[in-house]
Amino acid sequence: MGLGGTEAFPDLGRHCQNSDCNQLDFLPFKCDGCNKVFCLEHRSYKSHGCPKSDHNSRKVLVCETCSAAIETTAGLDDKLLLQRHLRSGSCDPKNKRKPTCPVRRCKEVLTFSNTSTCKTCHLNVCLKHRFPADHACSNQPPSSAVAAAAATGGNGGRRWNDKFLAALASRKGKDCAKNGTSGSVSPPSTPSVKAC
Repeated sequence: MGLGGTEAFPDLGRHCQNSDCNQLDFLPFKCDGCNKVFCLEHRSYKSHGCPKSDHNSRKVLVCETCSAAIETTAGLDDKLLLQRHLRSGSCDPKNKRKPTCPVRRCKEVLTFSNTSTCKTCHLNVCLKHRFPADHACSNQPPSSAVAAAAATGGNGGRRWNDKFLAALASRKGKDCAKNGTSGSVSPPSTPSVKAC
């Protein structure tokens, strides 16, 4: 059988090059390791047993002294790379300690997945304290909402609610529409119609 397709369309699709499959696939995958064509089921390195599966992989050694990550290069021994790192002068045991969130009383260890950098003060903090108001940001611009809350003592909404409740209690069950002062009430815009 040829490279792919059918009798009517010989250039359409490719056959899977796995010896057990040979399935005609119209959207085949080309392996970037062995440069063969595979179907959806055999596209991964593991499923087709690719001999060059690690050609794009990156390996990293972690220094036990300073916890620094050292990328391995092809052709060099791991022990040689670690010795070169120790002699370089950048290996410092003080660096072994993991960074923590600088917010007071927060002991969260900052890792790759839970670190956020503040856009105003450029401080690395944990995700709980990522907003400027949460970590007492030194360059925090005063927002209008914060300024309004400061002007009213922080209880602007509560003060309005107290005034409303006091006015409601002063009515003592009286209906506002039937208080006898018809002069201040405007007449309805549509006349009322009485049925006979």
